[in-house]
Amino acid sequence: MRTIIWKDGVVITIDQTILPDEEIWIEMRSCDEIAKAIKEMKIRGAPLIGVAAAYGLALTAYHSNAENREDFLKEIDISADMLKRTRPTAVNLFWAVDRILKKAKSAEGDVETLKSIVIKEAESIAEEDAVVNKMIGKHGSKLISDGDTILTHCNAGRLATVDYGTALAVIRAAWEEGKRIKVIVDETRPKLQGARLTAYELMRDGIPVTLITDNMVGYVMFRGLVDKVIVGADRIVCDAIINKIGTYSIAVLAYEHKVPFYVAAPLSTFDLNISAKNVIIEERSPEEVTYIKSVRITPPGVNALNPAFDITPMKYVNYIICEKGILSREDLSKMAKAHHSA
Repeated sequence: MRTIIWKDGVVITIDQTILPDEEIWIEMRSCDEIAKAIKEMKIRGAPLIGVAAAYGLALTAYHSNAENREDFLKEIDISADMLKRTRPTAVNLFWAVDRILKKAKSAEGDVETLKSIVIKEAESIAEEDAVVNKMIGKHGSKLISDGDTILTHCNAGRLATVDYGTALAVIRAAWEEGKRIKVIVDETRPKLQGARLTAYELMRDGIPVTLITDNMVGYVMFRGLVDKVIVGADRIVCDAIINKIGTYSIAVLAYEHKVPFYVAAPLSTFDLNISAKNVIIEERSPEEVTYIKSVRITPPGVNALNPAFDITPMKYVNYIICEKGILSREDLSKMAKAHHSA
């Protein structure tokens, strides 16, 4: 079942802030609602954010009352700017929005034609994501051996994409091939995406899963309880992986314990024209750290730091798995050079 659906001018998706207590599907009829859901993390996961942003522009197009091309494109531009302000780090959002803007502005025809083009392009982005995720799973499963125990961080599963996932796509594909694998999931403070979402997905699929706290990663590696690490990515730049806070720590521990560290992400996550020093890391509310849901867990008034992502240098990454296949650091370096020379 897909995580996000377009139906006659309505976008339907799961409210991920309520899981795993309830599976509540929400309906959104405007780009404003989509932008708010992204900002509040009701919609989260880099690929899903990209698709949701595309659908946000589709909603603007569908409900537009513009009478001419100029006014219509102005509405689309305003919606695009609003979406781009929601989450500054994950590149899929910008990729999807810019792809639709380019398509709309280069097209000929009246307002109704442009509306159709925007909606169809958004639907194409969603459909491509589902196909790409399956390809990532197929390629990545080659790196998984029968009997492996895999550590994963945050949620890079079906809930973070249109369907099937990225890091969890690799795990799902290996499981479907009959490989007897186990998964260790860390909580992923402060929003607990591992505990709430990844554990939920894996249990629904019947894949053996064990939950640990974030500060147990070194212990389980020291004990030899982890064979491989697979994570997703919110942005892949020429020299680093940008992913959920805590990824860097896991990568360093994996390197120290000689545990292979893999990253699974679609090409829409690649941003090879820039380096890590140019990436804006989203800073979220300190209350996400000082509270769990509505319960305060700290002394009143304490200061808290809350970067949503961290930066893992490429030296710690063994392979990147995308729809093209399995890429080494050298492959990525060649791709980056090709981008710079293009």
